[in-house]
Amino acid sequence: MKKLAILVLSGAALSLASITAPAIAGERYGQRPPVVLSPDLTAPWVLQLGGHAAPRGGVVYRTQPKVARAPVYQSRSLKVEPRRVTNVALAAPRVKAAPTRQIGSQFLPQMVSYDGNQKPGTIIINTSERYLYFVTGNGQARRYGVGVGKEGHAWSGTEKITRKAEWPGWTPPAEMIKRVREKEGRILPAHMKGGPENPLGARALYLGSTLYRIHGTNQPWTIGKAVSSGCIRMRNEDVTDLYEQVKVGAKVIVI
Repeated sequence: MKKLAILVLSGAALSLASITAPAIAGERYGQRPPVVLSPDLTAPWVLQLGGHAAPRGGVVYRTQPKVARAPVYQSRSLKVEPRRVTNVALAAPRVKAAPTRQIGSQFLPQMVSYDGNQKPGTIIINTSERYLYFVTGNGQARRYGVGVGKEGHAWSGTEKITRKAEWPGWTPPAEMIKRVREKEGRILPAHMKGGPENPLGARALYLGSTLYRIHGTNQPWTIGKAVSSGCIRMRNEDVTDLYEQVKVGAKVIVI
């Protein structure tokens, strides 16, 4: 028993001596262990140094650590094709072009013979024939087709041109406004500026102190008809031609 206790005690002392005894690196290791560095610490420095030199016994990481990237989703454009109308009944109806309205060739301007006794510059209007004659002299007159007053608005007499106007404004008289409203259900404006949409057209020749005029129209297809409220209407190009030849004070004879 005493020999066994001494042996155990000797073993414990030997173990304690081996723990507390100073260790000499040169005696325990013949060669130093390799140094391993974390990739997170070495990567930036290795890149700066070019990644060619490696520490003795060390490990060099020449690539940057992988960084997780967010997934990339490709967007798809949706191409919407136009809907085709297959049902003919649902398609928009075709609008037919309005037929071109023309006047008879007899109402276009032309030179005719005149054997009357009126001096040049006089205007003669024959309402039954729907013609206006401008006496030019030498046995001739220039004839134009006109539109005249409808039934109940025709008149005859002699007047003078008292005023001329280009693209005249229109102020319908009160009795006309009332008549049109009651008979036709239309509301006429109190005044309308001159222009292509104005019923008086491009030019106007005012007759005396009356409300009547020789004027143009934006409805040339009415030439040769009794459609007005007493005024004599002409095509815009025709009244412009007459306007250049007639002087204020010229005689106008309506028959």
